[in-house]
Amino acid sequence: MLRIKLIALVICFLSAAGFAQDTVKKSHNAKPHHIYKYTGAAYHRYKIDSAAKAAQQKAAVRPPAIQQAAVNKDTVKKDTTAPAPAPANNSLNSQYQYLLSKVYHYQQPLISALWKNASDTLNINRARLNTALKKLSIQSKTIDSLNTQINAKDAEINKVDGIEIFGLLFSKTAYNLIVWGLVILFGVIALVVIIRSGSLKREATYRTQLYSELEEEFKTYKTKANEKEKKLARELQTERNKLDELLGR
Repeated sequence: MLRIKLIALVICFLSAAGFAQDTVKKSHNAKPHHIYKYTGAAYHRYKIDSAAKAAQQKAAVRPPAIQQAAVNKDTVKKDTTAPAPAPANNSLNSQYQYLLSKVYHYQQPLISALWKNASDTLNINRARLNTALKKLSIQSKTIDSLNTQINAKDAEINKVDGIEIFGLLFSKTAYNLIVWGLVILFGVIALVVIIRSGSLKREATYRTQLYSELEEEFKTYKTKANEKEKKLARELQTERNKLDELLGR
């Protein structure tokens, strides 16, 4: 973008220089100052005008063949002056050298000053660009380092938030759900066991009471049986005695 701006500035300057050249040519045609070939002294416009008029008169006196030959000679001279070659490449230095070859000598200092200012501006901008690129590289490295640190911190946070059980990592939410699920399950099992144990306890109490009643009845029966046995034994002995008496013992 800077190069395009510089080329546009040079084109504008060339256009202004061409306009200035046309103006200078017109001003020279309007009021020329010539130098004597041998003495180096300048002479005024009316002398040039008088000399031009004399030349025109001589040309008018010349035959047409001589005038045509003079015109052909001027044409040959003009054709032999080939234009300056275009720059071999599109670099700024080549364009600058080509521009110097196309302008007048008195315009070359202006072009050189413009080229120096443009070169200084380009160098400053290049230095700023290099500085900005270095800062960008440093900031990119810093950003990468920060991203690495953030990833490491996230991994550590995940480890802290998680709980490892039997080699398996669970989050705190999953761990809480599992623990509370087990607590509720164990509570339900305990409640069922308590209810069942209560019913079993009542059954055991009933059986114990029944056993006690049976034991009391057995004791009573045993006592009665002993008394009946003793009574029968006494009656048996009485009958034996009676029998012995009858037999004469």
